[in-house]
Amino acid sequence: MKMVQLKRHKSWLMSGSIVILVVLWLASGQVSNDNPEPASRAEPIAAVGAPKNAVRVRTQSAEEVMRTIVINGKTEPARIVELAAETDGRVEFIGAKRGASLERGDIIVRLDERDRTARLAQARALVRQREVEYEARERLKSESYVSEAQLQEAFALLETARADLTRAELDLEYMTVRAPFAGALQSRMVEIGDFVKRGDPIATYVDNRTIIVSANVSEFDAQAVEVGETAEARLATGEVVHGRIRYVAPVADEATRTFTVELEVENRDGQLRAGGTAELRVPAEVVLAHRISPSLLTLDDAGNVGVKIVNDQGEVEFVVADIALSSYDGVWLAGLPETATIITVGQGYVAPGSVVAAIPERDVETAVAIKDNEETD
Repeated sequence: MKMVQLKRHKSWLMSGSIVILVVLWLASGQVSNDNPEPASRAEPIAAVGAPKNAVRVRTQSAEEVMRTIVINGKTEPARIVELAAETDGRVEFIGAKRGASLERGDIIVRLDERDRTARLAQARALVRQREVEYEARERLKSESYVSEAQLQEAFALLETARADLTRAELDLEYMTVRAPFAGALQSRMVEIGDFVKRGDPIATYVDNRTIIVSANVSEFDAQAVEVGETAEARLATGEVVHGRIRYVAPVADEATRTFTVELEVENRDGQLRAGGTAELRVPAEVVLAHRISPSLLTLDDAGNVGVKIVNDQGEVEFVVADIALSSYDGVWLAGLPETATIITVGQGYVAPGSVVAAIPERDVETAVAIKDNEETD
């Protein structure tokens, strides 16, 4: 009889037990919530356990390099002259075409002779006459037949005749316009049959045997550029030429506050063309710099280009890039500590001042090598 009653009330006993357990569980939770002290103590523990941003870094030492001033410029002829007629006449001969390469003394244009030869012969005859007259009066002066005034008059007439002879010789010489130095004929303003007067333009002539790379350097860099030092220039064609600094402007341009610098480059074969763009590279000073890949450069909030490093406290620092030298294998940055820990991966995800977990590149490379060996095995 008792067994039957126990089985009958078994379901009720189990339901009651479950209700009692639920009530006890809810009561224990309420008690723990009423005690705020453990929760406040748990917060710092959670904060301390927060993971740091991990970045990959490379620690390297600075090296001595020559800081190079790099400025954009252009190529120019060493000299440009405007040739003009020095006498009147009609053009009867053209000695050079536009763009022709000439040597000093080569004929560019020749005018007609007109009566120049006859006037030259007349001037020479008059000089001989004046010389005879002066010599005769000088002999008579010694015998007191001619006064000193008459002798000086004869000398003055002789000098006048000699001056006329010189003008006649020059006038005959001026009928031929020649190249003043080795170079090239840039343009010619006259043709055969044109009549020119003294002072009329004849041609534009350039010295292309020496090319000038002209550029404007800033106030800061101008003090490091000196006349006579060697430098190089990279032309638009990719060719690199070397030369000597021939000029540094003593006064800055009023508009740009920059100083003009000219690099003189030999061009004896005339292969280099003037008027193109060029990049002037002037060595300045020896500095300590780090070589990095340009891909490591980043921007700060102000838009400055620089690189991010990790200091001794594990904090990120942003250093504005002072590019001392740019080469085919990277850029050299000055202004960093002599031994710097440079962020190579993850620099775009960390801000200056944040604490990071720095993972050296060599550790990553070692881990990758071990993994590859395990997969091979």
